[in-house]
Amino acid sequence: MANRNNKNTLTISTKTIRKERGMVILPLKEYQKLCERAVPTYYLKGKEAKKLDKLVEEGLREYERGETIKAPSAREALRIYERRKNKKH
Repeated sequence: MANRNNKNTLTISTKTIRKERGMVILPLKEYQKLCERAVPTYYLKGKEAKKLDKLVEEGLREYERGETIKAPSAREALRIYERRKNKKH
């Protein structure tokens, strides 16, 4: 880091590195690969798979009919969904 004229120089204070207990610098593609591998993959079989397939199909039909829900959070979306569902029955 002695060359201050180089525009590609990255300076990180020793204090920050100690505070964070280290640093890792990776190319973006490598970081994205690590993120993808960090998410577990589940394979469902039998009744569980069929149940999920039906849920997805129902969701796609609702989407096509324009029955989507806008909400600030998943919790609020579920509340709205339950209210709509209870009105139909």
